[in-house]
Amino acid sequence: MKLAIAQFNCVLGDLTGNVARILRYAEQARIQGAQLLLTPELGLCGYPPEDLLLREGFLQACERALHELAAKTNGISVVVGYPHQHHGKLYNAAALLQHGSVAAIYLKHELPNYSVFDEERYFDHGSEPLLFEIEGIRFAINICADIWKPDAARRAREAGAQVLLVMNASPYAIDKQASRYLTIRERISETGMAMIYANMVGGQDELIFDGGSFAMDSQGNLTAQGRYFEDQLLMLEIQDRLRPVGGMADELSMEASVYRALCLGVRDYIEKNRFPGVLLGLSGGIDSALTLAVAVDALGAGKVRAVMMPSPYTAQISLDDSRKMVKTLGVRYDELAIEPIFLSYLESLKSTFAGSVVDTTEENLQARIRGNLLMALSNKFGSLVLTTGNKSEMAVGYATLYGDMAGGFAVLKDVSKTLVYRLANYRNTLGQVIPERIITRAPSAELRPDQTDQDSLPPYDVLDAIMACYVEQNLAIPEIIEMGYDEDDVRKVVYLIRISEYKRRQSAVGVRITERSYGKDWRYPITVRYQESF
Repeated sequence: MKLAIAQFNCVLGDLTGNVARILRYAEQARIQGAQLLLTPELGLCGYPPEDLLLREGFLQACERALHELAAKTNGISVVVGYPHQHHGKLYNAAALLQHGSVAAIYLKHELPNYSVFDEERYFDHGSEPLLFEIEGIRFAINICADIWKPDAARRAREAGAQVLLVMNASPYAIDKQASRYLTIRERISETGMAMIYANMVGGQDELIFDGGSFAMDSQGNLTAQGRYFEDQLLMLEIQDRLRPVGGMADELSMEASVYRALCLGVRDYIEKNRFPGVLLGLSGGIDSALTLAVAVDALGAGKVRAVMMPSPYTAQISLDDSRKMVKTLGVRYDELAIEPIFLSYLESLKSTFAGSVVDTTEENLQARIRGNLLMALSNKFGSLVLTTGNKSEMAVGYATLYGDMAGGFAVLKDVSKTLVYRLANYRNTLGQVIPERIITRAPSAELRPDQTDQDSLPPYDVLDAIMACYVEQNLAIPEIIEMGYDEDDVRKVVYLIRISEYKRRQSAVGVRITERSYGKDWRYPITVRYQESF
């Protein structure tokens, strides 16, 4: 028999649009001979609905949309995810639609309550398998986290299933697909079932769903692989020995996958929230250059505006490189000198600052002037400001609150500085858009004469390694030191991470690409006295 996976970009809460998307894929699959269509987890409403699930009106609208979808589904069976109410309880569910109605319902067993997931807040646990038969083949369903533990798959096998359909809204992180393969192979080894894995695609606030749907036979061999970061109807044919066979998309390098995740995150955040475009401050540095490249690749040059705001400390090469890059990309470009405003601020503060030495206060004034100008342009023309800071800077507070942190979406929020350079080099392999000098020159905020980032921070390769150990791997300070990192560097980085929490909490939402971003993954208190011993 033939079946299909519809990995598509849900719009959360767009029930009418999501129904239309599923119907379109169902008809395409039916025309190509498929008898079954598998869709992603909660594909009817989008994932994660979060506290919309606490609103009765939303749940009733989902129920109506489900029955509308069922009534219009003809000539093909469809498995669709939705929130299901029953006897005062709410479940993350999958409905089997057949012959114009809801034929059966599966209730998700395992409810993740870690990382970015809060399903225990909303849903109750299911416990029973669901078995159905098409063309003599017995199928069962699991939903996402069900497959990460053995019980739900085991119960499906004990009920007589031969092929397990797995619906997912699995967020992207670097190397996540390898973890998915490993987990599915573990379940195959335990149960002997072939498995078909459907994943959502698209951006939802900070989360990116990367698609990459796939199938494996009962020996754990990869027999079909969907494309990444794009909608696709993946056609499969179940051949002898229950082998679900289909097309094989190319794998992506780490840099390619991260870059595409960033582009998808920007595109969906802007388009789904109906902003007319974006604007950003261009500095002549690597972070704003990469952010500009991502924005143009995501939205097109016509929806991107770059603003250069030189100060007395801006180097001529920063101006030259910025002008070169915007000309290459073809975006609107403005130069707004901040020196007159800066001098006016200093004059206004002169008497108050009398007797004080010049310090970071004057540096931060420049960043805040720039933030005000960008927000004024945003208010006037409706475009969203993209912030340009990276994860390394955010971790240690090397960013100005209400200055370069001002904006609505943080493209590089989860991208370390060293990865920024790798992504810039990767983007230039697709076509030279970032001037080489931006990549090779020493990074600088250019807020005082001859300033470089390393005046006050360890080298970025050191900082990023320590940050990864402490933030992403939860290693203790002595463990990091034992790995060979300088004790003073470790102490400094961890100290800066601790005292910067109040700033990070006020930063814009941004694309998540690691398993521990400064978003939902990071829930440290701001006010706290506990300190690990050194």
